[in-house]
Amino acid sequence: MEFDALLLLSFGGPEAPEHVMPFLENVTRGRGIPRERLESVAEHYLHFGGVSPINGINRALIEQLRDETDLPVYFGNRNWTPYVEDAVASMRDNGVRRAAVFATSAWGGYSSCRQYVEDIARARAAAGEGAPELVKLRQFFDHPTFVTMFAEAIGAAANSLPDDVRGQARLVFTAHSIPLSARSRCGDDLYARQVAHAARLVAEQAGYADYDQVWQSRSGPPQVPWLEPDVADHLSALADAGTKAVIVCPIGFVADHIEVVWDLDTELREQAEGYGMAFARAATPNADRRFARLIVDLIDELREGREPVRVTAAEAPPLQGFSIDGKPCTAACD
Repeated sequence: MEFDALLLLSFGGPEAPEHVMPFLENVTRGRGIPRERLESVAEHYLHFGGVSPINGINRALIEQLRDETDLPVYFGNRNWTPYVEDAVASMRDNGVRRAAVFATSAWGGYSSCRQYVEDIARARAAAGEGAPELVKLRQFFDHPTFVTMFAEAIGAAANSLPDDVRGQARLVFTAHSIPLSARSRCGDDLYARQVAHAARLVAEQAGYADYDQVWQSRSGPPQVPWLEPDVADHLSALADAGTKAVIVCPIGFVADHIEVVWDLDTELREQAEGYGMAFARAATPNADRRFARLIVDLIDELREGREPVRVTAAEAPPLQGFSIDGKPCTAACD
């Protein structure tokens, strides 16, 4: 399969204070989220000047990609500028016939995969006649580079801890929580099982036999059940058990979203310090050149018709990435 362009498709984020509320309204459209809740979340962005790190990170990643591939690289978001519809229209105008699409999520499930497929379909429909074929690349939670980058990040985080507590540090993996109703819709707990599988792979490579895997950043009404335990509750339990240090690995995120720099680097770190607990957060891939090479490798799998290379744990078969209806997200998303 040949391609003549690459589309980096992401979530989007505000880039100025006046963008924050319109961005949040885009994200929550149709969900009935109270205005007061949006204003509360807006404060997280305003703490950083109204700027999410994600667009800048994605632009830096695109520069790395341009050094690694001869394909022209386009950039489109779901919830903020540059919108995916504009990116696909530009591809159409430039004569692109078929583009690979890399979504900045490693996982299966609705919000992590299928919703990006819907974004692609919506953008193609908006582009109309002459819209390029768009082929979403596969989920990559078990790609060797993904696993290695997080394993090395855990090692670096451990080395940043004080010598007297480093050997006692508890490793905690965290990913974005989802409602239990969404979990059951996305194919036999696919998202949760993939996160657990990836955490196991990374922990093994990092040399940790014991670790915890928890969830973060839940939203919505408190009476609606979400995946648990929550990372803040878990940190409290660790403190009660006498834990002196913690290494938090945000395995659910490929870049420093606001959920990383606020929920973990700000709130969770302050909570740990309040317990007298040393805290270190493992880095996400962000715009690391190796991450760009991972993306190119996913493209080459399709170009060359070769089988995906996956890391597997002992007695744990690969988890196939299916979408909300139990079918592959695209012909290339297995």
